[in-house]
Amino acid sequence: MKTSNTPKTRGIEIARASGFTLFEMLITMTIAAILAAIAVPSFRYVTNSNRISSEVNGLLGDLQFARSEAIKEGKNVSVCMSTGGQTCDTTGNAWNSGWIVYPNPTGTTIPAAGSILRIQSTFTSTDTFLAAPAYSTITFNREGYAIGVANGTLITLHDATSNSAWTRCLSINLVGQTTTERANGGTCI
Repeated sequence: MKTSNTPKTRGIEIARASGFTLFEMLITMTIAAILAAIAVPSFRYVTNSNRISSEVNGLLGDLQFARSEAIKEGKNVSVCMSTGGQTCDTTGNAWNSGWIVYPNPTGTTIPAAGSILRIQSTFTSTDTFLAAPAYSTITFNREGYAIGVANGTLITLHDATSNSAWTRCLSINLVGQTTTERANGGTCI
């Protein structure tokens, strides 16, 4: 004889309903809300950190590339602010508007046709990247030295909220060495 675990009512089998009770659903939603409250600020930190690192490392990489090209080719190579990616912007100090890398044997702000080596477009964020003192062009000579920059020239990256935790400093010295670091108390030293 075959037995069934489902109850019978006058010869009709009743199927058991499966699913969640209201209490189980509320507990699950509460746990999910707590986890989301913990994860969202952490996720914001990661995305801000990645964006800031990407922006400062973009200029750092292009400065190092320009220096190595100057040494390799035996001629001056410049990195300058450029909004349109064709000529240098000679006024101001806002590097967040973009920059170009080009060979510059004659010291001009207009690269020869087809000579631009790299182009960085304007930042999509509202972060600011300001040079102090105000330099719009950094040129490396054939020995890799930075020409005409003050020792310890700083380009400071601030995020849109001006939170000092996100401030990054890119420094360039006379021998052409470029380094980045987190600002000390929001100020570059």
